[in-house]
Amino acid sequence: MNSENFSLSEKIVSSSYIRQGSQARRSHEQLIRHLLEQGKCPEEGWSESTVELFLNELAVMDSNNFLGNCGVGEREGRVASSLVARRHYRLIHGIGRSGDIAAIQPKAAGSSLLNKLTNSVALDILKLSGVRSVASCFVVPMATGMSLTLCFLTLRHRRPKARYIIWPRIDQKSCFKAMITAGVNVFPFSCHPYILLTDETGVRDLANVLEADNVLCVHSTTSCFAPRVPDRLEELATMCAKYNIPHIVNNAYGVQSSKCMHLIQQGARVGRIDAFVQSLDKNFMVPVGGAIIAGFDEPFIQEISKMYPGRASASPSLDVLITLLTLGASGYKKLLSERKEIYSFLAQELKSLASAHGERLLHTPHNPISLAMSLDGLQAESDKAVTHLGSMLFTRQVSGARVIPLGKEQTISGHTFRGFMSHSEEYPCPYLNAASAVGITRDDVTLCIKRLDKCLKTLKKDGNAAKSSPPEYPSEDGESNIL
Repeated sequence: MNSENFSLSEKIVSSSYIRQGSQARRSHEQLIRHLLEQGKCPEEGWSESTVELFLNELAVMDSNNFLGNCGVGEREGRVASSLVARRHYRLIHGIGRSGDIAAIQPKAAGSSLLNKLTNSVALDILKLSGVRSVASCFVVPMATGMSLTLCFLTLRHRRPKARYIIWPRIDQKSCFKAMITAGVNVFPFSCHPYILLTDETGVRDLANVLEADNVLCVHSTTSCFAPRVPDRLEELATMCAKYNIPHIVNNAYGVQSSKCMHLIQQGARVGRIDAFVQSLDKNFMVPVGGAIIAGFDEPFIQEISKMYPGRASASPSLDVLITLLTLGASGYKKLLSERKEIYSFLAQELKSLASAHGERLLHTPHNPISLAMSLDGLQAESDKAVTHLGSMLFTRQVSGARVIPLGKEQTISGHTFRGFMSHSEEYPCPYLNAASAVGITRDDVTLCIKRLDKCLKTLKKDGNAAKSSPPEYPSEDGESNIL
């Protein structure tokens, strides 16, 4: 209520009570005012009542919620289900206009304000997480792969003669498909087979062979499954600056890692990084379907946003804004600190378990999120024993763990990757992945280690289990048995 309505209320209820209620309302409004003034994530998280008050205030600014609104267009924010309307806080119009996802929508002042504030808060979080010099970003309602494609398509308009992307290999399907979808030729560049680290000299030599003008960009990676480690962004960025080659970084779940964010900051400081892309769900614990595209040259980031065709769903922006307002900067920093502590705990537990079973924790000191444990003992029994372990973990509700056998082949868009999921054709041993990602708890680690220990004991005790064909279960990558 406004001040006039509060005054009228004093004629109905005791004025002292109304003043108390008015003061409570002002405390909520003060938080909203600070957000509008500063455009930054609040230091302390908001209560649900403040968040909902704010969203309701935004919703009444959209034309579909105007009292007496008469809509005669083809897109009037009509929603048949009241459940759907409540799910979206009646913010129905989405964001952007047909020619620019960042443009103001005349029918939806509230949704437009939501969009601008979300991008501003996201930029503040990227700075807080370690990329201090980032200039611009926007939330896009697509996951990481399609968001990378949008970046590549924007570069194609800038460099119409360029046909190639140089890509230090990482075995994740969407990374490769993002480039193929953009209609370019991809040169997967193999890493060192044992330490799985970028050979930046080889990347430079390949750029010379292809000639810089023919190269659309270098597509590097920060966050990745062990034993792969983040690319050497400083060296790659320096090379890209020297040869005038654009540089796009896949930072899928790197916001939660101070090391990954430091690599991006340093790469931009000493060389060239045109854009870096990160997932919303992996870094901020929201539903899948959004990403943040960010960079150090604001006009280029705006150019990417204008490449997006049509309006867009506001759901990813709404989800991440609600989450960050609820957590606050202090709450998010606490999650990052806890994740790092549990990474050390996971490493210790995996190392102890590996030792107990005659295996070893693979040496990947530069990977700050993912860990890997060898499975040489299972491999000695049979190939099926390795894949069977993946099936056993899946049926025991251990999600996210990946079991990687030797020599797996995978064909994606006509290109065959040998040793797929191990990031190399020659990796010397099978292994199991586990990751300490934001939101993980010590109980998750403890329960995983307990179940993994039982699975390994069962497989070694019953040699016949390794010789039989494991049951077919889907994995996160759509493959059977191998998780």
